[in-house]
Amino acid sequence: MKALCVLGSTGSIGVSTLDVVRRLPGKFRVHSLTAGSNAQKLAEQAAEFKPARIAISEKEKYAELKSQLNGYRGEVLAGDDALCALAEDAASDYVVSAIVGAAGLLPTLAALKKGKQVGIANKEPLVMCGPLMIAAAEKAGSTILPIDSEHSAVFQSARAGNHGEVRKIVLTASGGPFRKATKEMMAKATKADALKHPTWSMGAKITIDSATLMNKALEIIEAHFLFGVPYEGIQVWVHPQSIVHALVEFTDGSVVAQLGLPDMRLPIQYALTYPERLDGGLPVLPIEKMAALNFEEPDRERFPSLDFSYEAGRKGGTAPAVLNAANEEAVRLFLEGTVPFIRIFDLVGKTLSAHQVKPMDDVPTVLEADRWARDYVKRNA
Repeated sequence: MKALCVLGSTGSIGVSTLDVVRRLPGKFRVHSLTAGSNAQKLAEQAAEFKPARIAISEKEKYAELKSQLNGYRGEVLAGDDALCALAEDAASDYVVSAIVGAAGLLPTLAALKKGKQVGIANKEPLVMCGPLMIAAAEKAGSTILPIDSEHSAVFQSARAGNHGEVRKIVLTASGGPFRKATKEMMAKATKADALKHPTWSMGAKITIDSATLMNKALEIIEAHFLFGVPYEGIQVWVHPQSIVHALVEFTDGSVVAQLGLPDMRLPIQYALTYPERLDGGLPVLPIEKMAALNFEEPDRERFPSLDFSYEAGRKGGTAPAVLNAANEEAVRLFLEGTVPFIRIFDLVGKTLSAHQVKPMDDVPTVLEADRWARDYVKRNA
């Protein structure tokens, strides 16, 4: 029975992970749970799954959390350091990294350094410092299993060939709510407009990233580090139905794709049970859903995020960390109503261009680049 630590258990991925645990009784034991600020949800999860340890990163929420833990007998911690402590706890052998954004970097890295299996749904750590993450995993003998639907699809499809036989990766994107919108329409887009994702139900930040295609931009960099494919071998195609999650082209010209309903529980379950495939009672893709599958090239003029990704990836060093931080800050400003939707692209592009790239020698260098990018966006908003 695998002992799980779920980092970010109250977010959409964390909630779906715990649903997978419910559906496969006897396969997993929830050892620890962490949340950012949702004390009420974390208390409810603690009551149901009875983990040995829980932690909330916002220390101001500690008293609120404690007040709602009726009868809970486990350890309760608070602060960012507590998240790392739970991630590296020897009592858990599998860590689900589902914290949104750069906040997931240090806990995920802590788990990898302890030689654990890590199911990674949080793409930002690999984007920020992919070489350091991969090196830590190799040194400690850790295994990184992708939970993100597109990277899970690549991982599954690539198993049809041998190592080194993958020639091209195609990641698919729904196109988001502005797939057919004009620049003028996008310039007037409200928060409510941007949060109307056509196929997926996700948190606010990743939904905005899908609307800008930045989600796919970050996935390009993540795929490069996860699968060792050069940037010129990674493409993005818009696929409005969100049924084909990725395609892999092999050296012999064969193309293998993974298909499934837009339900995150399927890639989560695959990552948790790998290399087995178990029946968790999840919905099955009906054959009629595959009657009409459409693909189109993304509009790189309206959605320059993809070009930002290739630029940052090829520059290397601290550039990907700056790309990620600039986007996080710009999205935050948009969600707060400080800047219009279309300004996200401008802020990210200017920040990336202004950055003096440094070699990615260590985590402090990455974190400093992250801080610089956030400050630059704030100053220029």
